Amino acid sequence: MIARFVTVSAVFLGLTVSAFAQQPAPASTDVPVGTAGRAADAVPADAPADPEAAPEAAPAPAESAAAAPRPPIVTLEDGPNVYRIGPEDVLDFHVWKNEELTRDRVPVRPDGRVSLPLVNDLMAAGLTPNELRAQYAARLAPFFQEEQVPEVSVTVREMNSSKVSVLGNVRMPGRYAVNSKATVLDMLALAQGLTEFADKGSIFVVRRSGDTTEQMEFKYDDAIRGREGANFFVAPGDVIIVR
Repeated sequence: MIARFVTVSAVFLGLTVSAFAQQPAPASTDVPVGTAGRAADAVPADAPADPEAAPEAAPAPAESAAAAPRPPIVTLEDGPNVYRIGPEDVLDFHVWKNEELTRDRVPVRPDGRVSLPLVNDLMAAGLTPNELRAQYAARLAPFFQEEQVPEVSVTVREMNSSKVSVLGNVRMPGRYAVNSKATVLDMLALAQGLTEFADKGSIFVVRRSGDTTEQMEFKYDDAIRGREGANFFVAPGDVIIVR
């Protein structure tokens, strides 16, 4: 009886060992060092990302803000090519939809002023047409309601102030209008050139600026040869004297 029990136990133990030996071995979680699958790479998919290793996130687009107001466009009227009104010029003043205030052929008096309705005398000499327009509109504004501020335009009909006198030993002395940049030689050419009695070494340009008067020597021979700065530009009101 004992021998049969031992035999049955041995058979059962052999079957158990055989069944255990047939089970597959569990997969190893160890990653060999030095291979492509490093330990640092074996991170579970649900693990939190390293904040230092993560690329910097692009900033979210800002909400559309109200556009900043644009600065006003300012046009500066300055430079040698800007026309400035002078005595003897003739101007047109047009006030939009107001024939009573509109005036044509308004002369600039020798004192540089013009006479206009409501504003009486207005200084015009030395101003550009746009500057005079702004001053005229400002002087008219108190006579109108705020929503009825007049639109004013100023036009130079005749440019008589830009004149240069050429006197002395020239073939045709006189006053010559200068509506663009002109040199001393240009003005001598308008006067038909020098006479046979002219002294080329004694030519002067007299220029008045405010209360001061400047006399500049003009070197005729240097200007004819094209020496730099010798043939300078004239200004309105200049007087060229050839002795």
